[in-house]
Amino acid sequence: VMDTRSAEADLYIASPDEIVFAQNMTSHTFALSRALATTWTEGDEIVLTRMDHDANVAPWLRAAEDRDVTVRWVDFENYVFAPDAFDRVIGSRTRLVAVTAASNALGTVTDIPAISRQVRQTDALLFVDAVHAAPHRLIDVKAWDVDFLVSSAYKFYGPHIGILYGKAEHLESLPAYKVRPAPEHGPGRWENGTQSFETLAGVTAAVDYLASLGEGSSRREQLAAAYDAIGSHEARLGDRFLAGLAEFDHVQLFGVEEGDRTSTFSIGVDGLDDVALVNLLAEQGIYATHGSYYAVEVMKSLGQEGLVRIGFVHYNTLDEVDAVLSALDDLG
Repeated sequence: VMDTRSAEADLYIASPDEIVFAQNMTSHTFALSRALATTWTEGDEIVLTRMDHDANVAPWLRAAEDRDVTVRWVDFENYVFAPDAFDRVIGSRTRLVAVTAASNALGTVTDIPAISRQVRQTDALLFVDAVHAAPHRLIDVKAWDVDFLVSSAYKFYGPHIGILYGKAEHLESLPAYKVRPAPEHGPGRWENGTQSFETLAGVTAAVDYLASLGEGSSRREQLAAAYDAIGSHEARLGDRFLAGLAEFDHVQLFGVEEGDRTSTFSIGVDGLDDVALVNLLAEQGIYATHGSYYAVEVMKSLGQEGLVRIGFVHYNTLDEVDAVLSALDDLG
């Protein structure tokens, strides 16, 4: 377990005693929402965004309902947050700001340090969903100055397990809902039951795999170099895809065409719903996902029942991007 805490601490720039494991990201968020809600009182406020995966929305909505706490929403405009979007809703009664580091539907990368600076002007805590960001961007919880951050190892090529970072003082002081034999101190007080040790070994292997893509004298240096290379390669793939989409009148992109984004794209094709489109792509050997991808508020904001999501990562090639574009071109 300690080996895995150390590996994940290298990935997050944290201390091993600030790393907690659970079944998945959603489990972490529900557990933490229950604990944080005990510190809220009627009239307090929390801030959620329309850009987030529902695992970073529904748990907080339920906790707010239980405690009669007001929910303030941050909308996105042209697939990004307006510069003053959080200023409009963060105030003296704000107790929590929950936000995504990167949208799993829109591909938008959020400026977490900027949001953190706004949050630090209040007594609120900052919770960051980095599930979609983790395979694409280097995480630094200290530089970002977040209170909590969570990701899922399956997103960065490991097993399905959720990994929570929490500032040590929060993990120690908040009430953990646990069985009595669980530790009274440290991250173990947040980990219910016997851990899945084989899964934890897979997490360490996934972090070591990412580190193997870069060079350096330490695992963290290797990870930093690896993410530089990953970012450069994925940017080339994304630019090629965006340039190709610009040639099509029958394909609509739901996401930014310029600026900081991951190589993840939600699209629609004229005359086809998301199910028909994903099946036609599958017939040409192209795997994509469809629906809402649990980005419920995103789809509501876009007025869409569902879209098709196409993603490229570091092991994809320009030829594969061209193959997707060719398949889409055939649908025109």
